[in-house]
Amino acid sequence: MSLLALRRQPLGFVLLALVFAFSGRLSAELVWASDTGWKVEGGVLSGLGPTDSKNALELMNKARAAEERESTGSAIRAYNKVGKKFSNSVYAPEALYRSAKLRLTQKKYSKAFDTFQNVISRYPNTPRFNEIIGEQYRIASALLDGARGKFLWIFPGFTNREKSVEYFEVILFNAPYSDYAPLALMNIARAHQKFDNTDYAIDALDRLINNYPQSVLTPDAYLKLAQAHAGLVDGPYYDQESSRQAITYFEDFMILYPSDNNVADAEKGLSTMKNELAESKMKIGDFYFYKRDNFKAARVLYNEAITAYPDSAIAARAKVRLTEVVAAEEKAAAKNADPKKKKRFFFF
Repeated sequence: MSLLALRRQPLGFVLLALVFAFSGRLSAELVWASDTGWKVEGGVLSGLGPTDSKNALELMNKARAAEERESTGSAIRAYNKVGKKFSNSVYAPEALYRSAKLRLTQKKYSKAFDTFQNVISRYPNTPRFNEIIGEQYRIASALLDGARGKFLWIFPGFTNREKSVEYFEVILFNAPYSDYAPLALMNIARAHQKFDNTDYAIDALDRLINNYPQSVLTPDAYLKLAQAHAGLVDGPYYDQESSRQAITYFEDFMILYPSDNNVADAEKGLSTMKNELAESKMKIGDFYFYKRDNFKAARVLYNEAITAYPDSAIAARAKVRLTEVVAAEEKAAAKNADPKKKKRFFFF
């Protein structure tokens, strides 16, 4: 736009145009140097007026000095004061980030995680975004593995593995397209398996497979999903839906990843589940055959047992049963067809 044309525009439009024109030079960045302390670089705006900017800078340097001499509590208090009093400045996200890092040195995992989350929520464009997601992931992983904080700065606290699931879900929400997202889901599944919450573990693995099909973790998720369904099988006398689901995922894994190192485990699991399903068909077929004389139902179930696992010992048993069913049917048909001598009563 020419200078003459710019003069003819309303003042608000002119100001807005200038902001956009120089936006690349407006954003500021806070950097640290051991000899000079904190310094705002890369832009002309820090988010504060001259007086507040000076006060914030002094407080930041005071906090860093306390941090350097390992006076952790004083440093945290000073950083938190910057984050609260100068929340709209370039200093605030860095102050809160450093406060969270210091909380980690104290093994105050929840406070550290929450402070990191505060940075992400209030300053989503922070250049430390990826670092913070990584720190949050490490906190959640540590809690899942049994890390303990300190009670009264001396005594070890309690483990809090359940909290890790909540934190992994937060990470997934914060960065759904990052490399940490499928890792978070895998760890959510691992946590629920520790807690014997198999249904929730299955849900996490299913989300991983559907939402991150190209992840390096997806093959392992398929196998773990099959194994999780297999773990729900109670035996041949119970409903076999879990067996069928396990068979599906074992087969999918073997088809999609034929060169995977865990194919042998999948083959073993598949054989076990097919055996379970076929045995269930046999048990129900025997019930109809021996207890109900329902030859039609028995024949259907024995054939299903053969279909479920054709090259197995159970299939061989089912074929023997089928010959027995045919013989029993023929015997019953002959018995019904044989005219018995009936007593006749004549009335005069």
